[in-house]
Amino acid sequence: MAAEAYRMQFAHLFDRMMAIQTSNVEPLPHQISAVYESMLPRQPLRYVLADDPGSGKTIMAGLLIRELLMRADAERVLIVAPGSLVDQWQDELSTKFGLDFTIAGRESLKASFDANPFSEADLMVARIDQLARNDDLLDQLRRSRWDLIVVDEAHKLSATSSGNRVNRTKRFQLGELLGTLTRHFLLLTATPHNGKEEDFQLFMSLLDADRFCGRMRDGAQRADISDLMHRMVKEEMLRFDGTRLFPERRAYTTTYSLSDEETALYDAVTGYVREEMSRADSLHDGARRSAVGFALTSLQRRLASSPEAICRSLMRRREKFRQRVEHEHSRRRDEPIAFAFSAAAEDLWESADSLASADYEAEEERLVGQASAAQTNSRTRSRNRRARSAGKAGARRSA
Repeated sequence: MAAEAYRMQFAHLFDRMMAIQTSNVEPLPHQISAVYESMLPRQPLRYVLADDPGSGKTIMAGLLIRELLMRADAERVLIVAPGSLVDQWQDELSTKFGLDFTIAGRESLKASFDANPFSEADLMVARIDQLARNDDLLDQLRRSRWDLIVVDEAHKLSATSSGNRVNRTKRFQLGELLGTLTRHFLLLTATPHNGKEEDFQLFMSLLDADRFCGRMRDGAQRADISDLMHRMVKEEMLRFDGTRLFPERRAYTTTYSLSDEETALYDAVTGYVREEMSRADSLHDGARRSAVGFALTSLQRRLASSPEAICRSLMRRREKFRQRVEHEHSRRRDEPIAFAFSAAAEDLWESADSLASADYEAEEERLVGQASAAQTNSRTRSRNRRARSAGKAGARRSA
């Protein structure tokens, strides 16, 4: 038994793909290439696995974890994923790789015998929002150390740049913390780039803050990321026999014309949103500006949904403002108004995946109904009139 234990301990020296032989998976060529050619040779690993959806990034992460454990290059592994994917991660790692991961649930964290629950289990799965929004958990996490941290849906660790300012969300701050707690850091996402190079470089700073820190200068050449990211699209993925893994994608553009009523509705809502957006940009209150921007963006999305959806949203918004004006009627005409928001726009955006659809829509509706760039009672009345005219256009089209 002792000899067999030594044989298993050093098996990876004679079989460089030992994890495949001891796992319940049949990896595809692109998965083998990503794990054994792109990721394992990098020491330490600071990497983004950004293959298209359906490529099997969970399988690639599982193979990497098992190889590192077998080679004694990792002992403590933390996986951070959206709440809806935590159970899936635990199940797949158990059934396909024989790895027993503990879910950092609310009850298990409260029942921790140790002062730090993150020190009790070497293999753990945690929820992104649970960590990002709980200061006590963040303090405990900060005192832990890991050999490998894997973040699923890593594009949620977002930050945006506006002028000379950088808006670091709670999730982005969590990503910055995670990068300091581990030797190997792997980010999984199918959408690493949102079309803005500045935001992409902020995202890449989670892996290499020295290379990507600071604001990108206009005209500056894009940074070389070939050593930090593996990207493969579906058209490049093949089976061992050389056939395509996915059918060829063909995109077509379909044009259509708006009716006169639809054009009037579109112009009315767009004009309302454009004017209110410009007023929101002048607000000094960042939280309020964010809430107004979220509300107006939601109106545009509902405009694209259906006339009925935008009509109801505008009518509710108008009614909310009417009630607020009546409530503020006793105040002086030019006295500033303090709007209180039931939820911060940033928090609501981050909760899109963790909230039930009905709960998210209800919270979004409340925010749309109360967010305003108005500064005084007189301006609120003016906004109310503009919302009423846009709502009437929507009502006519809906009817």
